[in-house]
Amino acid sequence: MNGKILVLALCCAWRPSAAAETAQERGKRVVYEALQALGGDNFLKMEDRVESGRAYSFHENRLSGLSVAKIYTRYLVAPAIPAPGGIYLRERDGLGKDEFQTFLYREDGAWEITFRGAQPLPDERLATWKDSTRRNVLYILHNRLKEPGLAFYSQGADRWENKPVEIVEITDAENATVTVFFEVSSKLPVRQVYRRRNVEYKDFDTEVTLFGNYRDIGGVKWPYQIRRDRNGSKVFEMFSESVEVDKNLKDDLFALPANIKVLPKKGK
Repeated sequence: MNGKILVLALCCAWRPSAAAETAQERGKRVVYEALQALGGDNFLKMEDRVESGRAYSFHENRLSGLSVAKIYTRYLVAPAIPAPGGIYLRERDGLGKDEFQTFLYREDGAWEITFRGAQPLPDERLATWKDSTRRNVLYILHNRLKEPGLAFYSQGADRWENKPVEIVEITDAENATVTVFFEVSSKLPVRQVYRRRNVEYKDFDTEVTLFGNYRDIGGVKWPYQIRRDRNGSKVFEMFSESVEVDKNLKDDLFALPANIKVLPKKGK
């Protein structure tokens, strides 16, 4: 037998066909292919990130706010086996050219910082940030893949915005679920959907995040355009002009300034 034909025959015999994959196997394969497309080890080793650009907020699909924004993110060192529900990330959102208004999010609290002082944000705001972070597919791929109870279930192939996608449902040990659309050609996540209980109205909100315009930054791919919709209406969109990774961000950037006045907790 011709050598090339023999090698091809052996490869075909070893490699399982897509039809032979279970939903769990296919889902896991798609997720790990996305991890490699994002940069593999470079993505996993990313310690911090700075995104600079313009952020837009919307109410009932109408523009309600526009600001120069700088988002600082630092990943914390997680244990070898991350605890279900744990948050291993801190975030600082600076608004305006001089960052005159800053929102600080940590695992132990959240604050709005202005010239008046630091005002703790409502518990519901912190809980929403934690839930959004834990169900963000980019955070899942960076921090949560070793978490006990995390499961992947393929929902099959489909088309979204006229592009072939693989759809995977990711569920954790607490039954929090997010459905992610991965573009077939790039392997990258382009859309995610999940439902969150609305405490005020006692029903559910459908949260959608779109990721676009991925660029390579030092061996890591990151979306320069991120949009969030709620119940079919656009609520937030950011267009980054620059993204930098591994800038050696220090602890004090994510801490309240020394001797700052702490104001009463903000209402809803």
